[in-house]
Amino acid sequence: VRNRAYRSQMRSVIRKVRESESQTAAKDNLRQAMSILDSLARKGVIHRNNASNYKSKLYNFVSKLPA
Repeated sequence: VRNRAYRSQMRSVIRKVRESESQTAAKDNLRQAMSILDSLARKGVIHRNNASNYKSKLYNFVSKLPA
């Protein structure tokens, strides 16, 4: 049950990054997402490679956004 709440939080913060329209807003959301992903990987909720995959994909997405 606890992991379900963590996963929900993770999905919400990832969605927030994906819905960002400008790069500056997305960078702030990305910083928060990376923190949460690292935290969940440390707690064992998700695998560390899975967290790394999410972070990489989000970083690439943000870098392609218009400034």
